[in-house]
Amino acid sequence: MTVLPCDSGVRIGRRGAPEPKRAPMHVVLFGAGHVGHALIALLGRLPCVVQWVDERDELFPDEVPANVQIEATDTPDAIVDAAPPGAYFLVMTHNHALDFSLAARIMRRRDFTYFGMIGSKTKRVKFERRLIERGVEPERLARMVCPIGVPGIVDKAPASIAVAVGAQLLQVWTGREVQREGELISTVD
Repeated sequence: MTVLPCDSGVRIGRRGAPEPKRAPMHVVLFGAGHVGHALIALLGRLPCVVQWVDERDELFPDEVPANVQIEATDTPDAIVDAAPPGAYFLVMTHNHALDFSLAARIMRRRDFTYFGMIGSKTKRVKFERRLIERGVEPERLARMVCPIGVPGIVDKAPASIAVAVGAQLLQVWTGREVQREGELISTVD
């Protein structure tokens, strides 16, 4: 008879030990248009809590996933300031002026994990120039993801954009957790 040491790594049963719980992403989504709706349908199934923000209350559906909180407000800039450190910001409103106002406010923060904005490369260049004029350091502009979504998905249908953005959020979230685990291991060594 062979006796295995207690910490042999052998798992009994069909499932191994449960994975450690990760903190969910705190996503702040600005915009309740077609892409926002498609993204909420996806985010409702992902490990996150979502603040869904728009000025137009009538665009929100009557029911949303349990992890989504609707914020119908005339002051979306205030939501940026109130978001917790480490938030994931998504800007996809119906209004370029509002997009810029939100971008400037988000870029003033130094504690966000992700900031993505829907738009073209041309929109990005215009916003970068205006943000620099308003005092944002050029090197910080690399933290603004625009256009958003994983590269290679060219379909512009709302559901396709939602999948590309959801995948990008998961990549960032997973990368952040892997980095934290590496930091914890290096402090133990």
